[in-house]
Amino acid sequence: MDFVRKWVQALFFLITNGYWNFPLTRGIYQGPLKVICSPGLNCYSCPAATTYCPLGALQQLLSGVRLALGNGQIYIGLYVISAMGILGSFVGRMVCGWACPFGLFQELLYKIPSPKFGIWPILRYVKYALLLFMVILLPLFAVDAFDMGAPWFCKYVCPAGTLEAGIPLLIMQPGLRGNLGLLFFNKIFFLLLFVGWAVVASRPFCRTACPLGAFYALFSKIKLVKLRLDSEKCTHCEACHAVCPMGVRFNESPDDMECISCLACSKVCSVNAISLEVGGIALTKERPVPLAELHPVKSHD
Repeated sequence: MDFVRKWVQALFFLITNGYWNFPLTRGIYQGPLKVICSPGLNCYSCPAATTYCPLGALQQLLSGVRLALGNGQIYIGLYVISAMGILGSFVGRMVCGWACPFGLFQELLYKIPSPKFGIWPILRYVKYALLLFMVILLPLFAVDAFDMGAPWFCKYVCPAGTLEAGIPLLIMQPGLRGNLGLLFFNKIFFLLLFVGWAVVASRPFCRTACPLGAFYALFSKIKLVKLRLDSEKCTHCEACHAVCPMGVRFNESPDDMECISCLACSKVCSVNAISLEVGGIALTKERPVPLAELHPVKSHD
């Protein structure tokens, strides 16, 4: 199944970054596909991007609300929120494990041979603070003289935007280099931080700083596609703990908000206690269980 997931990740990368004419145009794609919401974190300004980033679009939407209301424009487009909500209610953070290009990038970095370390569980809550303040409140309330806000997370933090858009555009358009300032180097710092961190720890950006992942995580209890734990089969061997890229202890917290449904836990579960289901209907087939696993020998010491 991990082989299938890698192919799906690659397919989503190619679909959301399918404009390979950018070396000739030296600009970003502005065609009709740019109205489609990308499921994962994929910068709108990436030269190859054929879709828009839901996180950036949400900030742009909120940054213009005050101006629109001030001009008597009661109608505010909620297409991006609806698209994110539909994705979240259907698959939740499965998007992070199957369709996010920056998630795939981190997984590839983690394969580089190096000492590996865990991530403090408390850091998982940072992304919710970033979602609340930098994606929602600041674009909505920190406005300029014209009542326009700014995409704070994209502008000051997002390492995916720096990698996919900032650096490529500077290479293709040398004239932009004269405008480099502290803001750009601030974003380079965050990019280098998460790139280096991803080599020694699994998916650090996803686990600590991705507001999009935080948004999808809010649907963990109600999403249609999810992993299910059969508590009667579970032997509490804790094999699922060691393989989870998000640090989830699945047998202890089957509805954990960090779960990206990558199926790593179900692969190592020798008693088939973990299955992928859609609306309560199991999709994964049970593997034969060794007799020793069904009837483990208990020590009498």
